[in-house]
Amino acid sequence: MTVTPPTEERSRMLHRRGVGLEVVTLAWNIVGVVVLAILALASSSVALVGFGLDSLIEIGASTVVLWELAGTGQDRQRRALRLIGAAFVALALYLSIQSTVALATGHHAGSSGGGIVWTAITAAVMFTLATGKARTGRALGNPVLATEGRVTFVDGLLAVAVLVGLSLDAALGWWWADPVAGYVIVFYAVREAVEIFRSGSSASVEA
Repeated sequence: MTVTPPTEERSRMLHRRGVGLEVVTLAWNIVGVVVLAILALASSSVALVGFGLDSLIEIGASTVVLWELAGTGQDRQRRALRLIGAAFVALALYLSIQSTVALATGHHAGSSGGGIVWTAITAAVMFTLATGKARTGRALGNPVLATEGRVTFVDGLLAVAVLVGLSLDAALGWWWADPVAGYVIVFYAVREAVEIFRSGSSASVEA
């Protein structure tokens, strides 16, 4: 099926929308790092610490996409995609270590009502932003924006995993639910990283 490229006017509109989505993501995660640091210190929650680090990775990914949207060229897109892939790898490595250590040591975090509220709101915001980025990236023909939308989607999944872990711990005392949920995010992060680097290698061969 032949895809009709967008008109120049629509391309400009889609470009502005993509930049706007990334600015919102960047601003939300900058605030989130501060909020999560406060909540993590108050509850000694490994999950909230991990989610705060994930927000830092999302800040980096959004910065990469804003940098890419400010320029043109396939080489710039390939470099941006590799940086996003590296962010996925870093997230997977950290969550693997974090979840394993938490399970091995039997770490019990304190209850965090604020963490439950923040992760619930963040999940809704991230899923909404991820959908917008995926649609805008496809319409604009920009793989970097579409790929970063998957980073945002994983961020939403992580928010849900942390939310479930905190809720089960608070309601039933299941302290292990939080680190176990982290392994689910590791799976998604590794899958996306492999796909990014594989597509990047294919593009290099074709070039």
